[in-house]
Amino acid sequence: MKLWGYFRSSAAFRTRIALGLKGLPFDNEFIHLRKAEQRAPEYLALNPQGLVPYFQDGDLGIAQSLAICEYLDEAYPEKPLLPGGAADRARVRNLAFAIACDIHPLNNLRVLNYLADTLKLDKAGVAAWYRHWIAVGFDALEKEFAAPATGKFCHGDTPTLADVCLVPQVFNAKRFYSDAELDAAWPRLMVIFRTCLTVPAFDAARPENQPDAEP
Repeated sequence: MKLWGYFRSSAAFRTRIALGLKGLPFDNEFIHLRKAEQRAPEYLALNPQGLVPYFQDGDLGIAQSLAICEYLDEAYPEKPLLPGGAADRARVRNLAFAIACDIHPLNNLRVLNYLADTLKLDKAGVAAWYRHWIAVGFDALEKEFAAPATGKFCHGDTPTLADVCLVPQVFNAKRFYSDAELDAAWPRLMVIFRTCLTVPAFDAARPENQPDAEP
């Protein structure tokens, strides 16, 4: 197995967590997003989407993190990322998709760069955009986490795909929110976040623990 990623990429972070939870070893290839290596012709020939992560398992290549996670769950069913019942799986996907599809796309690097470089928003304007959409998304998650189905983790007492998505998004939010702000606004969410970090697979996948990490 091989994973092309960037240490700060939330989507690559998700994939590292999923692989770690599954106990699956993989080789790293690093794509420096701030140097636009994702737009290099040789990488686009491999992954026309021009994003990270990109994952290979033998002859199979997958370019979307949630598709990678679902593939891993089907191909390597030990330590499942999705629970057994249809209703439980639906709730986990609901939480995961809320993060990966509704929150993350509005605050990823290429969006923030477009706001600053093309629309000419200053740092305060970019920060206001970012904080607004994090708040909208995290407010909804905080209410979801009041449900009885929430346990130590997003759903029950075992990490799932929802936690795989949550932890990178909180790391992302820390760029524009202090820990005190996050704890005050979304206490349930932050308790789950910190519980996840006690699990070795989450801790090992942290951006600062990657070989390509930079200050």
